Amino acid sequence: MSVPHTFPTLRTPGGAVPPDAPAWNRQRPSAMPYHRYRPVHERVAVPLTDRTWPSRRIERAPLWVPVDLRDGNQALAEPMDTARKRRMFDLLVTMGFKEIEVGYPSASRTDFDFVRHLAESDAIPGDVTVVVFTPARRDLIERTFAAIEGLPRSVVHLYTATAPVWRDVVLGRGRAELRELIRDAAGHMARLAEARTEDIRFQFSPEVFNLTEPDFVLEVCNGLTTLWDACPDRPVTHNLPATVEVATPNVYADQIEYAHRHLERREDVVLSVHPHNDRGTGVACAELAVLAGAQRVEGCLFGNGERTGNVDLVTLALNLHAQGVDPMVDFSDIDVIRDTVEHCNRLPVHPRHPYGGELVHTAFSGTHQDAISKGLAHHARQAEASGEPAERAPWAVPYLPIDPADLGRTYEAIIRVNSQSGKGGIAHLLHTHHGLDLPRRLRADFSRTVQTATDDSGREASPEDLWELFRTTYLAPGQEGPVTLSSWSAEEIAPGEHRFRCELRTDEGAGHYEGKGNGPLAAFTDALAAAGTGVDILQYSEHATAAGPGSPAVAYAECRVGAVTLWGVGRDTSVLTASVYAVLAAVNRAAVNQAAVNQAAVNRAAAQGG
Repeated sequence: MSVPHTFPTLRTPGGAVPPDAPAWNRQRPSAMPYHRYRPVHERVAVPLTDRTWPSRRIERAPLWVPVDLRDGNQALAEPMDTARKRRMFDLLVTMGFKEIEVGYPSASRTDFDFVRHLAESDAIPGDVTVVVFTPARRDLIERTFAAIEGLPRSVVHLYTATAPVWRDVVLGRGRAELRELIRDAAGHMARLAEARTEDIRFQFSPEVFNLTEPDFVLEVCNGLTTLWDACPDRPVTHNLPATVEVATPNVYADQIEYAHRHLERREDVVLSVHPHNDRGTGVACAELAVLAGAQRVEGCLFGNGERTGNVDLVTLALNLHAQGVDPMVDFSDIDVIRDTVEHCNRLPVHPRHPYGGELVHTAFSGTHQDAISKGLAHHARQAEASGEPAERAPWAVPYLPIDPADLGRTYEAIIRVNSQSGKGGIAHLLHTHHGLDLPRRLRADFSRTVQTATDDSGREASPEDLWELFRTTYLAPGQEGPVTLSSWSAEEIAPGEHRFRCELRTDEGAGHYEGKGNGPLAAFTDALAAAGTGVDILQYSEHATAAGPGSPAVAYAECRVGAVTLWGVGRDTSVLTASVYAVLAAVNRAAVNQAAVNQAAVNRAAAQGG
């Protein structure tokens, strides 16, 4: 069978199924020009063979260094002005970051002015170090040092691309020429720093480290460690970026572990990484790099940056939090952080972004909702039993790796309802917002009603929508319908014998009826039978919706009325009143259903007669 050309620009793979493919895999060769690209092992040597990083665990946070104000800012269609830069800087300081890259002073007047603003204001706490970025050119280095004048402490970050393609295509220099260019720039930095009284440290990034020959990286970095006279109290940061992701994260980890083992004077060096996200594995690269020996990670909040982004520090830090490791930065109001970043970057955070997205803790699926609802209830019981506050108790709730409350999120948005939702989630929302504890069979019944409504509308149902649908379906018929109670009374006339007297009004008129039974509801159904409506109560339950003597009670009654079985619900401060109206609601629902059936029969007859 041929596929209609709905997408004429796509080329459905049509080659022969590979002869060694298993019977269950019928994928065919595509027309994609994959042969144009070489695997990473043909582009750069990865000499590590006795790797140890796979057996390690991350047990403490690395030094996080946000680069939102430099690398992230360079990636914006509308770079931040000073006001937005300051708001971002203040956010990063408040969150607890202690080393912050604040700009590229030689690249623009805005960046230069912002660094001067920090130097001339009281914006930098005593334990925070700022980082400034410069290429390996003397005039730009001098401009950078002019920007940081007066800063009590700073790191000057020197970078040059070192990979073969960049050397050949962009720089037009061989290894020896490039090494001398770097040493000349680094020496100039050292001389400028010697003339200052401020605390100035140095950082070097061999850009595109992951495609640079390992021996060349070591040669350049080791030379700078010596030239800058590094020591444990004044270490050099060697930042090894995956400027363009070109391989699986394990390859980057191997490269980092190789550098970790072979960098000279290792105690004088801070080994840093700066993963990008070209393959979508920036977070994995950073985590494996830390296993491999990295001590410092550069990235952006929510992963902004050229081209597909820098590694996301929010995800990295909260991944540690989810493993019981202190992330050493604060995310206790994730929505304020997200809103601030969106304001400063003028870029939206995806609603499904890990941890911080608007919908990331939200479940629409019925099975997920049921598990989460049960998990939250179990967590509350466990916390109460242990005497520990719920927000401090050990967390183990299905589908939620961390407690949303840790991030300042409420539980209201965890479960939301659409046509994919199930009875557990719907019941959870009614319980959370209105104190209802639906019997199991009523949950299933109302779930079908909700699914019909959401299928018809194609939209999500809010908690308010659910309540209105529940009210009109189960509660309102007790007060509004073909049968109404004008007045009624119930009394116990003898032990175990009750009498129910009432005036019932129907479309045909009003009448006074009396019934007897072993309880008030049994007596009421006897009165209904006297009025011509047979009712059997199959299931009944009741509960208060809140604590306290004035709390409304809710009663649920599953009744067989004639040939149909329907639920009714009543709500009143009196349990007896609630139960009477629950039964009456079921009676009226049956009457309305029967009227609809009768009308449909009349319509069919009329159509056939026509």
